[in-house]
Amino acid sequence: MKTLFLVVWMATLALTNYASAVEFSTVEFAGKRFTVCRVNVRKERLQLFHRDETGQPFKRFDRLAPWLESRGQKLTFASNAGMYHADFAAVGLFVSGGQQSVPLNTAKGDGNFFLKPNGVFAVTEVGARVIESSEFPNLRERVILATQSGPLLVRGGKLHPAFNATSVSRLFRNGVGVPSPEVALFVISEAPVNFYEFATLFRDKLHCQDALFLDGTISSLHSTELKRSDFRMDLGPIIGVTE
Repeated sequence: MKTLFLVVWMATLALTNYASAVEFSTVEFAGKRFTVCRVNVRKERLQLFHRDETGQPFKRFDRLAPWLESRGQKLTFASNAGMYHADFAAVGLFVSGGQQSVPLNTAKGDGNFFLKPNGVFAVTEVGARVIESSEFPNLRERVILATQSGPLLVRGGKLHPAFNATSVSRLFRNGVGVPSPEVALFVISEAPVNFYEFATLFRDKLHCQDALFLDGTISSLHSTELKRSDFRMDLGPIIGVTE
């Protein structure tokens, strides 16, 4: 009887620890509401998704989820993970499963991606990090996944110099911040916000010294726990956790 109790207790403990690896919460900041998805990268394997085995982009959570289910995986959390061209190809760096399929993009151009400094969200063998794009080639640890976007919201505790507190450019936005190497915070606004408000949330409320903008308008979240699977527009790169 004691042996049976021990087995049940150990199984319960394992499930509890697993469940705590991805946590969802709601925070209020600057009069706006945000959903925060906390991923412990030590316990969960974040993955980047873009195209299936035939080369077709997934574009939507409701296409990615059944594809994963056919491979014995359940998509429990996902969000859009970077900007893309008209053909859904990633604009910048894309590394999945340790394999780079799109190189780092350091070109000049118009739009948010090219609002320098831009950056890279990466998970390496050391942990999660957000770094300025030009710093990425200097990484010495093995990169497991990486996606490039822009602009950097916060860099070394400082907001991007182009952000203006009085800006009237407000959109639904999402991004990722790294408060520690063990944790990545994926955040989506539940109301339109400007860049200054969004960046200040990461720095002052979520205590992230480095954070990266992922996109606006298309910003989408999938969560089985929240019973939510957004569809605003077709997506390019998607980042997620499966079980």
